[in-house]
Amino acid sequence: MGARFLVTTAIPQPGMQLLEAAGGVTVLPEPPDYQTLAGLCASGDFDVVLTQLRDVVDGPLLARAQIRGVSNYAVGYNNIDVEAATAHGILVGNTPGVLTDATADIALLLILGTARRVVEADRLVREGGFHGWEPELMLGSDVSGRVLGLAGFGRIARATARRALGFGMEVVFAPRPPGDRPVSDEELGEFAGKVRQVGWDELVESSDFLSIHVPLNEQTRHLVDADVLARMKPGAILVNTARGPILDEAALVEALRAGVIAGAGLDVFEDEPRLVPGLAELPNTVLLPHIGSATVPVRAEMARLSALNAVAMAEGSLPPHPVNPEAWA
Repeated sequence: MGARFLVTTAIPQPGMQLLEAAGGVTVLPEPPDYQTLAGLCASGDFDVVLTQLRDVVDGPLLARAQIRGVSNYAVGYNNIDVEAATAHGILVGNTPGVLTDATADIALLLILGTARRVVEADRLVREGGFHGWEPELMLGSDVSGRVLGLAGFGRIARATARRALGFGMEVVFAPRPPGDRPVSDEELGEFAGKVRQVGWDELVESSDFLSIHVPLNEQTRHLVDADVLARMKPGAILVNTARGPILDEAALVEALRAGVIAGAGLDVFEDEPRLVPGLAELPNTVLLPHIGSATVPVRAEMARLSALNAVAMAEGSLPPHPVNPEAWA
């Protein structure tokens, strides 16, 4: 019998073709709830499950699961209890290195779009409120010459820095907030002499634009809370393209309502797809539906990598992009 794959949501080509060439593929007609997914994983009918970020693959599910691996159609894997997977000999795979530029583009889009109030301006035109050029119509913020603070300095943050420098921004970064570690010029490479490392507190207090680029873990959950927002500049804009729970969304709504900061651009949310009450009504926000990786080439490559991971797992091999290779060993 060939490999047996469970796909919680159909992925783009060539992913589905690769899976179908390797064995039988079951694609669920709609995203499963937790109990449904847990039951399917425990059924013994599948070798590998190909999941999305919204699929919760926790310890209790993995303890019952009769599968060889979980291939996540994402770079992140905070939806999966990797430690529990390893304990049960279940491999986890992801799709790293493919969405860096696409997500950095979205980060810069949110910086520009929020600063220049493009959503408000677009709505004004569509609703017939534009009656001609006026001296003080839809005044926004400058971007060139302003300070961009990067929380984290991994691949996406570096790609965002590269774009921001092209817009004449001053770029500062804190590599692993809320902690810190020194980053040498050698490690900075092309950015040596172009960007400046500061501590987390200084990053918060000095940035005109604060952009979040850290993974979600216990240290970064609600990294940006009411206290951090209160220490930001009154004219500052917050951008999040990382993970929603890094930001205390309720605190953000209060800060935006009270004018504690000037605006926010978000591509991710704390409890996707739900928004905290009041967020959608705020005019000084740009809210995107988690489209950081949403280009045709990027999603196709993510599909290819997640399928290759799944096929390797089903065959009992180490996948090309393992999160927990020790589970295979």
